[in-house]
Amino acid sequence: MKISAASCNASPIILLYGHEGRGKTTLAAKAPKPLALLLERGLPKGVTIDAVEDVTSFDNILAVLRDLYADARGYQSLIIDTIDALEALLIEHVCTHNGWKTIESPAYGKGFVIADAEWQRFIRAISAIRAKHNITIIMTCHAEIVNINDPRAPSYSSYQPKLHKRGRGLVMDACDAVLFVAEDLRILTDNGDRVRASAGPQRYLFCEGAPAFAAKNRFAMPSKIALPIDLPFEELARYWA
Repeated sequence: MKISAASCNASPIILLYGHEGRGKTTLAAKAPKPLALLLERGLPKGVTIDAVEDVTSFDNILAVLRDLYADARGYQSLIIDTIDALEALLIEHVCTHNGWKTIESPAYGKGFVIADAEWQRFIRAISAIRAKHNITIIMTCHAEIVNINDPRAPSYSSYQPKLHKRGRGLVMDACDAVLFVAEDLRILTDNGDRVRASAGPQRYLFCEGAPAFAAKNRFAMPSKIALPIDLPFEELARYWA
């Protein structure tokens, strides 16, 4: 039996998720020496980044990851924008390979169970790149509202990454940080006792989970961090550097 010291990874795997236009891609592009897999069209105004061409299938993506594992070419960060677009390519790959019209063609949700193996291939690939080249992996994702059934409380709604629940579980488990990007919502009551929600223009990274949203981190980050448009990525990297 061989024993060695284990410690926190210097380069994390991060998931940034939230609704459209919240600054996820802009923030990710500030990471040091980034290379992007742009799986959705367009970039925010003012953002320029090196991007891999022709990533139009799940096989293409795995081939890129194999190439990066062999030679990182000096890049220090890998941006995958977005992981929900990658899931669509992954599901298309699984359906084509098995001759299905849709992922729900097999009974009892077995299509999504089989898709787990492809998610695991992807996660092993990005984990190997991170381990070999000390590259930070940043994935972006849209958010959706999911109904949560908790035996300790009545059912409630929560923001979650916009992935199928099986894929979402695998991706979130693989991440060192899952950060929710949103405004800080406040509940106001007017003179007529009418309750309404209010949010200012300031956006935040929510770093610790709550019933209203999924989040986590392994770096003792504060529960939320202000996210101005000019926030340097180093302000986040200092938590895990």
